[in-house]
Amino acid sequence: MGRMSKGTIEPPTMFFAYNRRMRFLKATPTCSIAMLLAMCCASCSSIERARPRPSTVSTVTKLDDPGETSIMRGTVGAETIMLGYSDSSSPAHQPIVVRGYGLVVDLNGTGSSDIPPAVRAHMVDIMDRQGVGQISYNAGGITPEQLLNSPDTAVVIVEGVIPPASVGRLTPPSIAGRTSDGIPGTIFDLRVFADPNTGTTSLEGGRLYTTDLRPGPIVVGSRQATILAKGKGSIFINPFTNPNGQSSASVNQLTGRILNGGEVMEDMPLKLMLMEPSHTRVRIIQDAVNRRFPQESGQLDPTAKGASDSIIELNVPPSMRNDTENFVQLVMHVTLRQANAESVALSTQKLLLSDVENASTAYWRWCAIGDRSLPLVRELYDDPEEQPRLAALRTGAFLGDPIVGKHLRQLGTDGDLGQRLEAAELMKSLPQDPRTDRTLREMLNDEDVEVRLRAYEALAERNDPLMKRTSVGGKFMLDQVDSKYPMVYISQSKMPRIAIFGEALTIEQPITMGAWENRLLIQDSRDSDDKIEVRYRPARGGGARILEADITVGEFIESLAHRPDSDDPRPGLNLTYSETVGAIHAVWNQGYLASDFKAEQDRLLAQIRRYGTLSSRTERPEFEPDADETGEQESLDASAIQDSRTVTPLRKSGKPVTSP
Repeated sequence: MGRMSKGTIEPPTMFFAYNRRMRFLKATPTCSIAMLLAMCCASCSSIERARPRPSTVSTVTKLDDPGETSIMRGTVGAETIMLGYSDSSSPAHQPIVVRGYGLVVDLNGTGSSDIPPAVRAHMVDIMDRQGVGQISYNAGGITPEQLLNSPDTAVVIVEGVIPPASVGRLTPPSIAGRTSDGIPGTIFDLRVFADPNTGTTSLEGGRLYTTDLRPGPIVVGSRQATILAKGKGSIFINPFTNPNGQSSASVNQLTGRILNGGEVMEDMPLKLMLMEPSHTRVRIIQDAVNRRFPQESGQLDPTAKGASDSIIELNVPPSMRNDTENFVQLVMHVTLRQANAESVALSTQKLLLSDVENASTAYWRWCAIGDRSLPLVRELYDDPEEQPRLAALRTGAFLGDPIVGKHLRQLGTDGDLGQRLEAAELMKSLPQDPRTDRTLREMLNDEDVEVRLRAYEALAERNDPLMKRTSVGGKFMLDQVDSKYPMVYISQSKMPRIAIFGEALTIEQPITMGAWENRLLIQDSRDSDDKIEVRYRPARGGGARILEADITVGEFIESLAHRPDSDDPRPGLNLTYSETVGAIHAVWNQGYLASDFKAEQDRLLAQIRRYGTLSSRTERPEFEPDADETGEQESLDASAIQDSRTVTPLRKSGKPVTSP
């Protein structure tokens, strides 16, 4: 609310003061009124004029208008603030941490029936509602209690971070009694951990049953929050803790990941709040956003819908469901004026050239204008100043300008390190062009490893026809690319992937090695020079499995993970993704793989710590607060973790603890 000047009477007070004056005048004789009027007329020249009253009284706090003197003038962002979204970790707008108890199955003897009574009752209730124990659910008719008591299962805590502006699953109405799966909601990674004080010894090879995920501290009973997401999938155990592939003294088998295992079920609220409430401005902003994002097929409501004189509700269009962060930026930079988009693009160009600090804002303004800004953007593709040139190139790539490809290809070949990284990232979204693919393949031979990885990611995104891509048993993707720099790259988020750089990368011979307390033994084959003998003994017991595998790394990895069946009876060990990664890492670590070994930085735990509602998180008697730290702390980028801060005292000890 704007601050009122001293002496100004707020509307309610003014109303009552006016009534008192009217009652006084009605009771005053006519002569007195005439006398008062004469006195007023005589002194009119000495009366101080009242300051104008505020035209609107609102509960919305007046904020500094970013568009008054800046490049943002005339945009949605100049008149509104976004609610429910922020790319920083501010307390009001941040990603949401969700948690829940879940059941892991297929552990083959490494699970435990040690479950606190309250949690056990909670799990039984959930499984009853899901139909566990009914003949239609399970042919064996196993009851929830029997399932919880099995050594092949374990109750775990599941955590995940829902990104800002996420969208929920879109389920169309049933037709003639038939229902479809609908459109999935936003997908995110999950973290799973078991109580080390129970008999559970490992989550390796486990699979998480569908689990409800809720915001806030994890509780059972009637105090539970609304379900925002669900999680399920196979568990990935991190076989090393250092992102550069350095081995760890011990691997924590009680903590794992489920890559792309979470799905948002409910839309995260997204609204615009006007800094100065006005029904007229609401209509103008609403119309501007809807012109830029018209209602699409399957979209139930318009993209922008006024709810009051200060609030506009936003609905993410289907085409932007997987790109909500860009959607938010585009909305905030939409131009309110409908006509003369070219003149707006021109003024944006002038403001950028006068101050290169406007580069980021200019980029988003041009993107929000769309193709009508391209003629002016193209003028800067060869600008001598780096910031305006990069802003223009980014805009051209975002809008799919075919002309920008030539400039990005040149930048990827001749630019400095930062420019080559930028070019590889931008070429990812360009229209299909053999010249662009050829440049990215050449960048696979760049001397900098990060450039090579960026080029690989771009080629994978573009489905490069020359990249050999194989789905290994539905467990992970195996990519093989040509490069003069041999390397193995492991993903630890989103899609499980192993990428092999180098033509015909092979395992060094002669070889004699053991790993996992000699449960995995590899030696030269007695029958063939280009084969190796692999002997594997499962940790859960059972006889050893023996196979002959090719020394080519790609064939070796497929043999480790392949599960023989009637359709493909080739021999294989049926290892999980994490076991396969651990095996190839052991081969590299013992010097039998002449290549680099790189792993994607794992930041899920850092996100949970950063965005988690730590002030409301209390110690759970059934899970030790720091029990999951062993074997994970080293894998985190220290810069990604916030400074330590004190949280709410724990229930038992009453002593405050400091977040790691």
